[in-house]
Formats: sequence, structure tokens, C-alpha cells
Amino acid sequence: MNPLADLWDWRRRIADLYSAIRTAPDPAAAWRQWREVREELFRMHPQSPFDAADRASYKGIPCFPYDPALRFHVRLDPIADAADDEAVAGEDGIVRMRPFARTDGLFAALGGELTLYWIIGYGGGAFLPFADATNGGDTYHAGRYLLDTIKGVDLGTDAGGRVVLDFNFSYPPSCAYSQRWVCPLPPATNRLPRAVRAGERSAAA
Repeated sequence: MNPLADLWDWRRRIADLYSAIRTAPDPAAAWRQWREVREELFRMHPQSPFDAADRASYKGIPCFPYDPALRFHVRLDPIADAADDEAVAGEDGIVRMRPFARTDGLFAALGGELTLYWIIGYGGGAFLPFADATNGGDTYHAGRYLLDTIKGVDLGTDAGGRVVLDFNFSYPPSCAYSQRWVCPLPPATNRLPRAVRAGERSAAA
């Protein structure tokens, strides 16, 4: 076993999956593919967030039904001169996140807008964690992720340059599945007041 080679393979597979999602003509069919691939990776791959002992009894991750009303194409308002946020990330130490844009297009449906962060470090990447009123019940108590381009999680843009935010593809951080992981969590400013009933649910939900 080579853990770094396994991680490389995991990230390649995730990047390939999201490339297919971005070009798929039917978002609901792309979501079904997303579920199938993630289920297989979680069950079989050495880099699964589940511990090896738990993978033996793995029964899949429950999801809300696909809801096209929770797919948005949003403009981004730039954020200038914002102070960096910091998050603890286990062996990676402190992760610095710089707010760089605020969504414009979610408020009417979700009661708020979200901040996009840029992970500071070599290469960097866009990151969108969020929390909502389902946390601690239907979904992981600490929130979920929607974009993480360092890991290939990128839903792309439309022909008009608007960012695609489809909450049906939201998922919890790896720390929801094992204490081996320490993950950056959504800042308080990225908590939506309404319930976002889309994406992956808590295993116990």
C-alpha cells in the first residue's frame, strides 16, 4: 500500500467525476452518477473517509431526493481587503481561508447569501462550506461542503459566467465519518437560516 498514491488516485477519480457532472445535460442524472461513484469509493477505496472496520458494514449514505429548485446559478460580488479566517485541520495545522466573494442569487430561496473562501497555500483553491437549519438533525451537526476545488469538487459556471451552486451535491466533511479526520468547518457567517433539504444526510437521519 502507498497512501499517497492512493490519495492521488482518489483525487483523480473525484476530479473525473466532477468533470462529467459539469458536462452532463441532465443535472438529476449527473446527481445519480455522483451518488453511485461516491458510494463505490466510500465502500472500496483505501482513501475512504470511513475506517476500514466500518467499511465492512457500510450500507451507503442516505440522501434527500433530488430537488431542482435547489440548483442555482449565481453572480459573485467581490470582497476586497477581508481579513483571513483560520481553521484547525489536524496534521495540516492551521488552514488560512481568505474571503474573496459573496454570492448574489440565494437570498430569495434560502434566506441568505454565502461567502466563498480561497484556501491560502501552494496553488490554493476555492472553498464553500455552509451550515443550515438541518444541521444536527437531518445532516451533520457542523455543516457541509459544496465546493472544494483543491480536491476537484467544482460544479463550474454557466454560459453567462454565473457560478453553479447545486445543493443536491452537498456533503459533510470527512470528520463526520471518523475521528481520524479534522476538517475546516463553516464560519458562523456562512450559516443559512432556512433548511436546505438536499444532498447527503446523516447516517442516522
